[in-house]
Amino acid sequence: MRRLVIVGAGPVGLTAALAAHHRGLDVSVVEADPRARVRPGSRAIFVHRESLRLLDRISPGLGLELADLGLVWGAKRTLWAGREVYERVYGPTRGPFPPFSSLPQSLLEERLRRACDRAGVRVHWGVRVTGAVSGPDGAAVRTGDGRIEGTHVIAADGARSVVRDSVGIALAGSSSGTDFVVVDVHDAQRPLKAERVLHYRHPAVDGRNVLLVPFRGGWRIDLQCAGERESAAFAADPDAWVADVLPGHRVAWVSRYRFHQRVAERFADGHGRVLLAGDAAHLFPPFGARGMNSGVADAVAAVDAVVEGGVQEYATRRRAAAVANCAAAGRACAHLLARRWPERVRQRAAALVAPVWEPAGRWLDTAAFGPRVHRVRY
Repeated sequence: MRRLVIVGAGPVGLTAALAAHHRGLDVSVVEADPRARVRPGSRAIFVHRESLRLLDRISPGLGLELADLGLVWGAKRTLWAGREVYERVYGPTRGPFPPFSSLPQSLLEERLRRACDRAGVRVHWGVRVTGAVSGPDGAAVRTGDGRIEGTHVIAADGARSVVRDSVGIALAGSSSGTDFVVVDVHDAQRPLKAERVLHYRHPAVDGRNVLLVPFRGGWRIDLQCAGERESAAFAADPDAWVADVLPGHRVAWVSRYRFHQRVAERFADGHGRVLLAGDAAHLFPPFGARGMNSGVADAVAAVDAVVEGGVQEYATRRRAAAVANCAAAGRACAHLLARRWPERVRQRAAALVAPVWEPAGRWLDTAAFGPRVHRVRY
């Protein structure tokens, strides 16, 4: 019988565990943090319809549960210097799954853990993996207490993957030179209309770009900064500017980040025994919510590959999807940043004509999640 060892108990690792149980594998999950860990911030808040379907397939009822728990905003707007240049209102959802469910990652992980508990999946909490080895007949991970062996290992241990490094796979690519500040705020006593709002040159923050995205229980604010010093100043005192961007809301969490565009050179080791998934395999800018959703697809496809003997096909197909997602997110990021003067001129021209020519406003709006022709690859 195939025995699968999964490293990492985040959304990707827990999804892989549920998929493995669904396919009848003997599965163990190894996680460095204790189960009672509390990770601050909303982090990945956007679960796509296809991810909901995948989760419902491997754990019946889970996708529908997450759909009910999350928020589906019914409109999106884009503004230029405080003036609206685009709006789209969505109609009723068709079918059992909405287009997406917007909820904090902590809530998603809690429901995944519950599903694993119901399935009887073994999770070794508080066990740190120090390395991994593989051979023609199987693979193992090293821990402080010894080894955990299996026929295959799925590395879902994040961007600094110990497993990936142990089997000699590089994560290649680049990082953006522009810093962002992300702030979570709690819902106000009088909640605002649930809509995604993109501000180009927001007048309340000296013309910086701001993205507002609602999720169940609050809002996320993304503020584009010129560099590390500027982002540090805004992160140090969020109350000084958040009140002007989203009045009446209380700051719950603040962080800074820099976008990365990196894809592993291979998604499986030379023996076909160690498979990479999620952030261990790729890092994207968050435009289009491609990171975690692509990781969910990785997890299910990796388990299918182990069961069906298609590891090399998995490695080829999922890497191609990662490259496409990385490129699309990168284009959306470049569209928003507009580093070169021709891009800035094009943005300004689009803002000027948007009131009389709808495609111009729609084009400006694509910066938030990327062009529709470049959907998330599953």
